[in-house]
Amino acid sequence: MSQFPIYRPRRLRMSENIRRMVRETTLSAADFIYPLFVVHGKGIKKEIASMPGVYHLSVDLLPQEVEDVAGLGIPAVILFGLPAAKDPVGAENFAKDGVVQQATRAIKAAVPELTVITDVCLCEYTDHGHCGLIKGAIGGNPECCASSVGLPDCCILNDETLPVLGQVAVSHARAGADVVAPSGMMDGMVGAIREALDDAGYAHVAILSYAAKYASAFYGPFREAAESPPQFGDRRTYQMDPANAREALREVALDIQEGADMVMVKPALPYLDIIRQVRDAFDYPVAAYNVSGEYAMIKAAARMGWLDERNAALESLIAIKRAGADAILTYWAKDAARWIGGVA
Repeated sequence: MSQFPIYRPRRLRMSENIRRMVRETTLSAADFIYPLFVVHGKGIKKEIASMPGVYHLSVDLLPQEVEDVAGLGIPAVILFGLPAAKDPVGAENFAKDGVVQQATRAIKAAVPELTVITDVCLCEYTDHGHCGLIKGAIGGNPECCASSVGLPDCCILNDETLPVLGQVAVSHARAGADVVAPSGMMDGMVGAIREALDDAGYAHVAILSYAAKYASAFYGPFREAAESPPQFGDRRTYQMDPANAREALREVALDIQEGADMVMVKPALPYLDIIRQVRDAFDYPVAAYNVSGEYAMIKAAARMGWLDERNAALESLIAIKRAGADAILTYWAKDAARWIGGVA
């Protein structure tokens, strides 16, 4: 026998107050991590063409920026640095005066309570644009890579990259980073970084691992922003195949075993099922990266008048939270915090 009209779901939708009372998932500014792209120089605030509203910022402008971020209730930023020069091993990545190291010190001086997360990878700093060392970079056979149409396994030196990632993480921790976030999908990266941090006296620094990072078409605008496209081949031998879900659970399990404190799924919207599976399988904090392509699509559609940006962005963020994310890296962090808080 049908329950209608005894049960009418619409009764709980007729009032905004009742909808708020029974809402199953809520967003707050505390859910967000705000990405920042930092550059050398002074007085630089340059909008990134493919990511309207997102900027390259010089270090001297960061104090005001992070005061605004903290004032909105956003608890953390993640830093991506554009070096002054690139080389085969990405030396500025672990230099004392590297742009991320300078940025970290500036942020901590301005807003000490703000959590600073730093991206730990090589691609932004190397002249080849890959997330690991390549054979040609350390005296091997450069023809292995240079003549390749795709990216053969012989090209990326996984194990030789690990000490460099550890060196980068220690350099960031020494500058004041609270959390380091290895994003290169090198096997064993979390264990190597944890060991390096502990040996250097930074056992208190946490690791947010890009544990399930897919070889996605949605990274294009970020690669423009970070000036980090690979100069040959692609990243499919170390980033995950979009067709695979069970593999993501294996990757997350490995990173947790190696010492990750938090794990991330990237991208977010095309991989809501992965976020949910990771959430259900592991009792660890789960982050999701609402990546540049997801942001750029809605921005472009909004500019054409096809979508309402505010509603589309908030719907996307609530979907990521509903899927199981505890934290969301998003370029909408400041706007969303204002929208949620009712600030114009």
